[in-house]
Amino acid sequence: MNPKTKVLVVDDHPLVREWLANLINEDTEFEVCGQAGSSAMALGLLPQLQPQVMVVDISLEGSSGIELIKDAHALQPELGMVVLSMHDELLYAERALRAGALGYVMKREATEKVLAALRAVAQGQLFVSSAVNAQLTSKHAPGAGTPVSDLAGLSDRELEVFELLGSGLSTRQVSTRLNVGFKTVHAYCARIREKMNLASLNELVFHAIRWREQQTNPAGAVTKETGV
Repeated sequence: MNPKTKVLVVDDHPLVREWLANLINEDTEFEVCGQAGSSAMALGLLPQLQPQVMVVDISLEGSSGIELIKDAHALQPELGMVVLSMHDELLYAERALRAGALGYVMKREATEKVLAALRAVAQGQLFVSSAVNAQLTSKHAPGAGTPVSDLAGLSDRELEVFELLGSGLSTRQVSTRLNVGFKTVHAYCARIREKMNLASLNELVFHAIRWREQQTNPAGAVTKETGV
């Protein structure tokens, strides 16, 4: 009997980690060798556990999943990585692939798709939805147009700042969360405003909150503004 493929599960929600671990361990091809709730913990476990596949969310404590993917790819280039996230795949999948991931699956998808992604990535194959595949293809087609999203032009770090503002953090709290200077955060905000053609920081925060609400509840609407 062939040894099972070792999987490291990284998500900041314990219940999600437990669900994923149970799902993966029930499959005959895989076994969960470890779990982590933060990027730092995951990076610390990689040399010790030597997983062959890592499942990671975009939103993590202390750092984004995109940054974790970059760091993990640098440490262990052969590691297959699958993003399992609630975040819009049309915005994040290409960033995850550029960072070093091979798969992207939305959390709302059926469990069979999660396992299918693991199998593909474990064999070094790409696994994305047909919509993402079409987006990637169209970007390289002759006459490709402008980005499909106002956020597509943001860098990974700028997008992380935008998301944190949308979660209700002030610019000073974002500074603490990312362990960067307060002026650095404001510089990021200035670049985001320029790229998104927004007149003020308050307008940026409002757009960030509205976007965050749409991510968690596509049918929902923002009814309040927040201070910075």
